[in-house]
Amino acid sequence: MRFSKVQIAIAAGSGVLVLLSFFIYLMWLNGQPPVLAKSPEVDPLTKVPISIDLNPLRDRSSERAASEFLRGMRDGQCEQQLADWEKDYRKKYAAFICDSESKHPLLSWSVVDWEDRPPLRILQYKAKRRNQSSSYEELLSVTLDSRSSEWVVTKYDSLY
Repeated sequence: MRFSKVQIAIAAGSGVLVLLSFFIYLMWLNGQPPVLAKSPEVDPLTKVPISIDLNPLRDRSSERAASEFLRGMRDGQCEQQLADWEKDYRKKYAAFICDSESKHPLLSWSVVDWEDRPPLRILQYKAKRRNQSSSYEELLSVTLDSRSSEWVVTKYDSLY
């Protein structure tokens, strides 16, 4: 089957238009904040949105720092993760967290809410934990500070 020059020009023009639209969409998405949308419905107990749409082009450095912290907590390195807390007023709180983490170890986690309060970022996670007889889900939050050149975990909240 032979194609005429007009048909080839239409196909090429359509392809260029689709590619141009895609790149314009990517440029628009790049200029958007990390949270594209939160559902208006919230869990009545926790006040966390039912769903959250995160920008796929967001800066993930804070999430990587929080995940590294949570992985350390999961892998039993609580004392190393909270070593800086042992030097100030959070010493008793750090001891409580490490004791609780050993009794209720993390299994998995996923982001359910994101709040920016510059220079702080508060990431809330739905976490799965294990106790002596079963596993359960709970909310935990990690507060990060960006005053230095990198994200630093400054607070960890969890209900055990």
